[in-house]
Amino acid sequence: MATTEAADGDAQAPPGSRGAPDTSPSALNRILLVVITGSLMSVLDMTIVNVALRDLSHAFGAPLETIQWTATAYTLALAAVVPTAPWTMARIGAKRAYLTALVLFTLGSLLAACAWDAPSLIAFRVVQGLGGGLLMPVGMGMAMAAADRERFGRTMALLGLPVLVGPVAGPVLGGRLLDSLSWQWIFLVNVPVGALALVLAVRLLRPDAPRGTAPAPGLDVPGLLMLSPGLALLLYGLARGGERGEFATPGVLLPALLGAALMAGFVRRSLTVRHPLLDLHLLRDRTFAVGIGTLALFTCGYFGSMLLGPVYWQQVRGWSATATGLLGVPVGLAVGTTMQIASRRVDKVSPRHLILTGIVVGAAGMALTGLLIGVEDVPAWQPVSASVLMGIGAGMSLMPTTTTASRDLPRDRMAAAGTALSINAQVCASVGTALVSVVLGSAGQDPAGFRTSYLVAAALLTLALIPATRLPTGRT
Repeated sequence: MATTEAADGDAQAPPGSRGAPDTSPSALNRILLVVITGSLMSVLDMTIVNVALRDLSHAFGAPLETIQWTATAYTLALAAVVPTAPWTMARIGAKRAYLTALVLFTLGSLLAACAWDAPSLIAFRVVQGLGGGLLMPVGMGMAMAAADRERFGRTMALLGLPVLVGPVAGPVLGGRLLDSLSWQWIFLVNVPVGALALVLAVRLLRPDAPRGTAPAPGLDVPGLLMLSPGLALLLYGLARGGERGEFATPGVLLPALLGAALMAGFVRRSLTVRHPLLDLHLLRDRTFAVGIGTLALFTCGYFGSMLLGPVYWQQVRGWSATATGLLGVPVGLAVGTTMQIASRRVDKVSPRHLILTGIVVGAAGMALTGLLIGVEDVPAWQPVSASVLMGIGAGMSLMPTTTTASRDLPRDRMAAAGTALSINAQVCASVGTALVSVVLGSAGQDPAGFRTSYLVAAALLTLALIPATRLPTGRT
């Protein structure tokens, strides 16, 4: 079997073409094993740390507002480095870029576990964020370039599993680690996983030259100085606005507006220079542009609503963090199972019809969850069942849309497509979270307020129907 796999890889990569992507099934499976391991570690870390903020506040004797910077600093570092993924892959090769990301993330995790006060923890979380910012776009770019059209749906289904299941499993794992061990273990748990991912990456990823034999273009420094700070400032403003429940204060409004202005300047520049940091000409592809629009609206509503469940069950119903996390397990199973089926079926059925159905199911489940939570002392199984319906809709929508948007792009543009999708997901999830937080703060943290917030999220999902009607009905 090993001989056959090696022969398949050699057939795809003749001598002298070391930088050409190996599209054999064995090569794709090796890439997926490495990328899924690294992605799951990164996604779980983000959700675990969010659960542990109060414990960290007590451990370091620091205000919660200070400890929240452990999450904010990670997000800002991640946002700053994500736009550099295509250039990094072109400059040093995809394998070296991914190994660099794994080393930074694992080292940052170990250092965070050794933190002696809040500022040192925040600094080490920045190191983690620098690695985490490259893990997703580089991993996605490698897998998308290695997958042929017939296996693209399966590939995207597997790539999306950590992103959708992690937020469900993370709170459960975080609760157990905090209850049974200590806060250090929320970071130490990443070290063996990171070491495993490093070993797998060294052994399984094919050595690649940066873009074959052609020299990589120079880094678009003006573009980097606009996009990375712009993205970080915008996400910071949205996060702070969501925490405070208002956007009119200077500390929230100014960073958000400055970030938006810098990103607008980047868009203008990227459409005129020869070698932009991020190739926005991808949006000239109608299917990719429509897919991005659909994902933007659905991501706003779906990921924006994720803060509602934990807050409701803990603050209104008085449940523990571990019990609250367990309530999310059925939803995670529904999302993961549906996504695996739908992302494979999108290669064989009408993408438009599948995704439209998923959006309708997801919006209906979201609205029903809100209506049920608005009832005093509703039995837990009822809103959980409605959330499962919402999860089924998400599984039918998110990764199938990503697959449809990007599978017909040229292979040499997959790295840029992966980065664009990552930035889109970060920005829209932050916008949705901020919007839902403001709605919840205005409506009140009682059953009626949660009902209103869920209905707003359902409306965002429903708006995704508009661009989704322009998705293709078959393969192009």
